[in-house]
Amino acid sequence: MKNFSFKLLITLAIFFLPTNAYANIDQGINDFLAPISKMISSIVFYSLPLGSANVELIVIWLIAGGLFSTLYFKFINFTGFKHAIELVSGKFSNKESEGEVSHFRALATALSGTVGLGNIGGVAVAISLGGPGATFWMILSGLIGMSLKFCECTLGVKYRKINPDGSVSGGPMYYLSRGLKEKGYESLGKILACMFAVFCIFASLGGGNMFQVNQSLDLLIYVTGGEGSFLDLHSWVYGSVIAVLVGLVIIGGIKRIGSVTSKLVPSMAIIYLISSLIIILSNYDQIPAAFSSIFTGAFSPEGVTGGFMGVLILGFRRAVFSNEAGIGSAPIAHAAVKTDNPTTEGLVSLLEPFVDTVVICTLTALVIITTGVYSSGQEIEGARLTSQAFGSVLPSFPYILALVASLFAFSTMISWSYYGVKSVTFLFGESKKIEVLYKIIFCMFAVVGSSLDLIKVIDLSDAALFLMAIPNLIGVYILASVVKKESTNYFLKLSEREASK
Repeated sequence: MKNFSFKLLITLAIFFLPTNAYANIDQGINDFLAPISKMISSIVFYSLPLGSANVELIVIWLIAGGLFSTLYFKFINFTGFKHAIELVSGKFSNKESEGEVSHFRALATALSGTVGLGNIGGVAVAISLGGPGATFWMILSGLIGMSLKFCECTLGVKYRKINPDGSVSGGPMYYLSRGLKEKGYESLGKILACMFAVFCIFASLGGGNMFQVNQSLDLLIYVTGGEGSFLDLHSWVYGSVIAVLVGLVIIGGIKRIGSVTSKLVPSMAIIYLISSLIIILSNYDQIPAAFSSIFTGAFSPEGVTGGFMGVLILGFRRAVFSNEAGIGSAPIAHAAVKTDNPTTEGLVSLLEPFVDTVVICTLTALVIITTGVYSSGQEIEGARLTSQAFGSVLPSFPYILALVASLFAFSTMISWSYYGVKSVTFLFGESKKIEVLYKIIFCMFAVVGSSLDLIKVIDLSDAALFLMAIPNLIGVYILASVVKKESTNYFLKLSEREASK
């Protein structure tokens, strides 16, 4: 009771500190991170001039990975789609299989890590900078990303580690170290695995945490009074509340996370989809023009950002930030699935980019394009642009969007905290003390994220995520033949099973 009273007094004291104290803290954080953000972004997003566009090599690296996987696995993104849905429904599940969560919960956890503010704010940024044509390249990125997810998540289960207590550790750290050792590249595998783990920790604190808090807070400020409102002056309050709520969930590990996300993800997705469809149908006369602008803008040399190539790169960059195909985050969640065959979870995972990018990001784009807010001439950025589009139909819709954005942010954060935990324990060993320490740091960064401005957060978040793709895709290329063998054997057994009925 005494401890509780002491904590309560401290909390009240914090709330009643002078406003300028928080303003100084916010400014101090921004001033400190500005040069760091600029330096990291310039390295990660090194670009070469091609015509009137600057082509970022890291984005080309990911496009190549998606195209390679799609062709090498003979368009598994289309041929495996139906069976993936059957697996998620539990038709082929075996409760006695090793693992911690079902196919559906593994998918929900991974989706909660991808369906976030990138779907709301990221799409708006892409259209603001690249015009409607960026949407086309986002959709294409989602489609080829399905094949890439299939490959990396199959590897995630194939080389996962079953701990003595029955818990699972998996992801690129393990298929890089274990898989490359099988191929005779043990030293290279260890180096790449450690690189990935370090980058993943960085990304969990950036794109999986600070970006989510920052953009969801920005929407709340936008709908509750704008500049000068309570949340605008006391941004740390929102960050603190989110940090506490996230902490309450992540203490329970993957089973608690899977339980929460399996309920939260479908609910928030349905709310967002219905709201988006209402807005799009309210402007039904603009739908043909919207699709026309998407296709013509994608190939137009008059594109807003460096012509054809500039719009292409922008669309792929924002799509990858949203669906994370090739980044290597999803295999960490999918590795915990209950299954005896790695291919099953690879197939389930290909649904992620489809739901995240092909469905949700496309709906967001259509909302923005059909309402015309992107070309209104107003200087509105990120999620605020999407909010204005929602408000153009019903004044109450921005409040719904702000609620959904907070839920998106929350679900993304709890998944990324798990990715960070697994990366930390890979580097420093399976230790509860290490896990708890990381989780505390993760929650503290939620408060930091609430204090940063949009550009610095996006630059840091993108850089962290894309760094993960470097070691991950090296592993994908080297181990693709392993996935090919696994999937060939799986489909052969499936055909024999169907023939025997």
